[in-house]
Amino acid sequence: MMHRCYLLGFLVLLLAGGPAAARKPDKPIYKPAYRYPVLEEIEKARDAAQAVRDSLQALVDQRYADEAERAEAEERSLRLDWSGIARPSSPADFPSLWHFPPLPQYNTGTCWAFCSTSFLESEVQRQTGREIKLSEMWTVYWEYVERARRFVREYGHSAVAEGSQDHGTLEIYRRYGAVPAAVYAGCPQPDGRYDHTPLVHEVQSYLNWMKENRFWDEETAVAEVRNILDRYLGPPPETFAFEGRTYTPVRFLQEVLQLDPDQYENVVSTLKEPFGQFILLDVPDNWRRKADYLNLPLDVFYRIIKESLGAGYTVSLGIDVSEPGLDGMEDAAVIPSWDIPHEAVDQAAREFRIASGQTTDDHGVHAVGFLHAGDRDWFLIKDSNRSSRLGRFKGYYFYAGDYIKLKSLSFMVHKDRLAGYLPGS
Repeated sequence: MMHRCYLLGFLVLLLAGGPAAARKPDKPIYKPAYRYPVLEEIEKARDAAQAVRDSLQALVDQRYADEAERAEAEERSLRLDWSGIARPSSPADFPSLWHFPPLPQYNTGTCWAFCSTSFLESEVQRQTGREIKLSEMWTVYWEYVERARRFVREYGHSAVAEGSQDHGTLEIYRRYGAVPAAVYAGCPQPDGRYDHTPLVHEVQSYLNWMKENRFWDEETAVAEVRNILDRYLGPPPETFAFEGRTYTPVRFLQEVLQLDPDQYENVVSTLKEPFGQFILLDVPDNWRRKADYLNLPLDVFYRIIKESLGAGYTVSLGIDVSEPGLDGMEDAAVIPSWDIPHEAVDQAAREFRIASGQTTDDHGVHAVGFLHAGDRDWFLIKDSNRSSRLGRFKGYYFYAGDYIKLKSLSFMVHKDRLAGYLPGS
């Protein structure tokens, strides 16, 4: 029996090629991928169920989109019925002061630069007789640079947005000077229409990255923000030619424009702080946190605006424009009697709206004329906002005196108009 098993094993080895063949290396080969029908069926069932859910969601999404589109098309806002309100018939009714024609700010939040630049152009003409169109975007460029600088110095606690205040233009002129619009347009778009949405997004994204990474290098921040501004607005000039001479922006401000930023003051009227003192206007656009606003009683506040225009001085206004009594299609703004009777517009009514958030610092305009017609004071307002281009008189509004009293948060004027009201005078 044992011999038989031995012989049988020997024959098996012999037929298989001997001991060497049994040790032959394994060979790698490719085979078709194995399939798992059960799992595939599960996946198909899952995908089919998801497709059903997706189709149901798509139907609901579309229904809501259609409803939103219909609501937008049918949207109505509370407005004043103007049929019974007498108002100026055109800007020509006003004995207006000199100013350049209104310019639109397009898709920017830089009303502050447009109104304050227009105001300072009028000041140049009033004081020198020269009519020189100045660059709004020059101021906007350097304002972003200063925002970036403060953002780093304040470790990310300083706001970076499009809005600012009239004193922002004064601060930029003080540090960087001014240039004519012909020298720096700040608008690379061929159609000349500003769109600052991508610019703001890029500046904010970069500065937020610095904050998230605690990278507080001021020189780097300013350099990078300037690179962004150079791409969107163009590099600002260091020198330029004007009427055959070469100027730096600072020399142009001093020698040609003859503007002294220290000769202008900002004024507010609030019960929150004592009258007759300089206070902080605590709004987001006052990102410098400057307490340089002279606080005056409402009757004085309003009288200075009105009398300045009568004396040949224009006024730059910071004002709330979110009221139903302001209507671009009608070119006018009043306080409706169903809001508050005209005779009830006083310091307390004004303060209530400031304290409750109904009056906010959301726009800047330039007051360039005044008249009294019927039972109202009227102010001719030069405006860069889109709403001012809805009506017949593109870039102009007629503001009633009660609107100014109740809704204007601040104004800027030459110091000459504040004689006797400044501390120490």
